Amino acid sequence: MFRSFFGNVRWLHWSLLGSLMILGVTWYKVQLDVDINEWFGSFYDLIQKALSEPGSVGFDEYMSELFTFAEIAGLYIVIAVLLDFYIQHFIFRWRTAMNDYYMQHWHLVRHIEGASQRVQEDTMRFARIMEGLGISFMRSIMTLIAFLPILWTLSADITELPWIGHVEHALVFVAILFALFGTVLLAVVGIKLPGLEFQNQKVEAAYRKELVFGEDHEHRADPKSVKELFGDVRTNYFRLYLHYMYFGVAKWSYLQFGAIVPYLALGPTIISGVITLGLMQQIIRAFSRVESSFQFLVNSWTTIVELMSVYKRLRAFEKNIQSHRQGQGSVESYSAG
Repeated sequence: MFRSFFGNVRWLHWSLLGSLMILGVTWYKVQLDVDINEWFGSFYDLIQKALSEPGSVGFDEYMSELFTFAEIAGLYIVIAVLLDFYIQHFIFRWRTAMNDYYMQHWHLVRHIEGASQRVQEDTMRFARIMEGLGISFMRSIMTLIAFLPILWTLSADITELPWIGHVEHALVFVAILFALFGTVLLAVVGIKLPGLEFQNQKVEAAYRKELVFGEDHEHRADPKSVKELFGDVRTNYFRLYLHYMYFGVAKWSYLQFGAIVPYLALGPTIISGVITLGLMQQIIRAFSRVESSFQFLVNSWTTIVELMSVYKRLRAFEKNIQSHRQGQGSVESYSAG
């Protein structure tokens, strides 16, 4: 999955240089987001001034602030679209490298149950997940690097927390602890999901295999056998639905409560009136960026579960190839799960 792309000279210009370019452009996007965060502060201070002192702000000054935002946002859109386009090509090259490696050894593993699914479907799913999950993880790290110092500076005057009292740079610790709580909560609640997803692929593969055999042989895919296999599919899906239901309750309850956490933490400061509207907007926006970066696992848990399932199947497939190449015996029969 990784050596075929990152360890292959043929793909070096894509895997190495492409990765560096994606990192650089993603960092530039984060910096544009920082610029937007600063704009929010000046803009809302301007609004507060205009509302509290009628006539103190001219229309040209007001429009100038809006045009500043348009310039930053317009550049952000162009960069984001071009980066996404490049990443799509980057990921497809990765899939191509995997496909070429598997097809090079197709004669060794073609008789393994579900071999065609590994080469076609699982490489496609692996590439699709890595496109979304990998880029999200990288963006979260860079956002954290950029916004954590900003939040630390902005929260210098936020020293009082409700029911707790005096805490220096309180919002930084609130963001870290709340994200840590959510990560542990969902990891515990969703602990059974990876195994169920893995089992789901096994029962789906068994059902699909019987239907494929039924296309060529009359005695296969008869109503009795199909009903039994589909019954296994249904049972596992119903178990998945049940576990995802209480996982969803925990996830959405946590995320919805998280929307008011910065306002709750800022309560004593807002009531005392020691910050402006613009500064409050900057703080809340920086807080949300830091918190969402720490919450990467929370927001991506279901996708991570799917990636773990795909990785386990492809890894087992590769072990069969390596075992055969090293002369350690014949290739084992591998369940498509």
